Amino acid sequence: MPGGVAPRPAVLRSSHRTTVICAAVVLAALALVLFTLLRAPMKDDIAWLLYVARQWLRGQRLYIDLVEVNPPLIIWISAVPVMIGDLIGVSAKTVAVLLFAGSALWSAWLSARLLRGVAPAFDRVPVTFAVIACVLLLMPGVEFGQREHLLFIAVLPHLAILTRSLQRQTTGLGLAAGSAVVAGLGVALKPRYLLCLAVVELVGWCARGLRIRLSPVVAFGAAGLYAAAILAFFPSFIDRAVPLAVTLYGGTDTSHWELLLECWKLLAGVGITALLALTMPRGSAQRMVLAVLAGFAAAATVAMFLDGKNWFYHRIPASTAVVLALLYWCAEASLARRRAEAFTGRRFAALMLLALVPLALQADKLGERLHDRLVLAVEPEQSTEVKLERLIRREKVRTYVAFSEWIGLGFPVVEDTGVTWASRFDSMWALRGELWRARMDGKPPAEWPMRLWVAQDFIAGCPDLVVVDRRRGPDDINYPSVLAAADAGFAEVWARYRQIATLDGLQVFKRDGEGCATAPPVENNE
Repeated sequence: MPGGVAPRPAVLRSSHRTTVICAAVVLAALALVLFTLLRAPMKDDIAWLLYVARQWLRGQRLYIDLVEVNPPLIIWISAVPVMIGDLIGVSAKTVAVLLFAGSALWSAWLSARLLRGVAPAFDRVPVTFAVIACVLLLMPGVEFGQREHLLFIAVLPHLAILTRSLQRQTTGLGLAAGSAVVAGLGVALKPRYLLCLAVVELVGWCARGLRIRLSPVVAFGAAGLYAAAILAFFPSFIDRAVPLAVTLYGGTDTSHWELLLECWKLLAGVGITALLALTMPRGSAQRMVLAVLAGFAAAATVAMFLDGKNWFYHRIPASTAVVLALLYWCAEASLARRRAEAFTGRRFAALMLLALVPLALQADKLGERLHDRLVLAVEPEQSTEVKLERLIRREKVRTYVAFSEWIGLGFPVVEDTGVTWASRFDSMWALRGELWRARMDGKPPAEWPMRLWVAQDFIAGCPDLVVVDRRRGPDDINYPSVLAAADAGFAEVWARYRQIATLDGLQVFKRDGEGCATAPPVENNE
């Protein structure tokens, strides 16, 4: 225009507006996650891993002084926020949440960039990034930062590169190799999930024929080197943690039939994703994307069933893959309808509803969990953990232990109050496992005398305060009685404790007097 500045093209204004909206959406999701996680008590499993990492950095031995059944990689990862927090004077919890959130955003951005040009729905990188980022940030709910969550974050760019290769698109060697290393180490957090990498590669072979790619070789190689490092530097994991888990961890298993009933929503989502993939034209990008995500979700579901635990976070990898697949299908279906290429009228509405049902079911479950945690963030006095922490501070407790299968009674209580935890175990799961094995075999496993170990830790730790969990009812384990029957020294020490409170159904005991020294054993001169 003469004498003026030419107006910006409408397409540029639209692109800028889209970028701003996507950034605002991601920031809103991030703010919700940070507010929820930083205000409320930390998830028990993650708090325990931060505690183990701190004790390991102080010189305690993994799998000997600290009983943990996970391979050491998650401890190494947890040590990073501990060291950074100590260096800058911030809690390890805060650093860990920020690092996990940053990792999710990094994975979402890299995956969005890699997927650009693979299919029409991925053409706008900011939109793809916003969708993936929101799913990675919100889907785990209060389980944010669990190994399963980190695993999927690590694997997603690798899946994007596989999808690119199925569309005959190349990726830089460095980026492909780096993503493969991260994916290999990611699934090594839970070695069963190596099955997922194998299955998605098999999906690629079915689509494009047998073709050996460098990325999976590098991924499995990274996992193999990690396994070799465990053998070299942490043989106690093989000698102690693995046999312990095999022998006793089954005490918390859920039957496959119960898992089927509990996970029917996830199974429906995996099945619908696979069926939708088959409705796409053979060889199309849409079919490849859905097939890769469906293959990953199916393999992750199998891994979940092999774990045998009815825990929500075990479903995170499969659920996240299903939700991403359904969102992608909805985006492609919407584009196709807009272009009048397919899916018109009632057929489009029916298929859209079918695809959104599993997503809605997952969102409902997530909504319950986020609501609970938001309530705790706004009104933390409702939390049993917070009430317990207040009691510990009021009683000026220095050492503490909880007789319960619920890790939350120990962690994050220990981290938040600074007390010393008087046990090598995070909870009483191993003791329950010993009792379960004794019922199964007719006698307790001689190589894992959990009752004696727990009793010895108690005497050595001499806790000022003890919480006993009998909330399952009178038929549940009476921990003091079981331990007193196993060790006379424990019975002598336990006699010095008196109940001082009942907290949300928990019995709280405090020691009278100083020290826990027991009388020396009487020598038998006969």
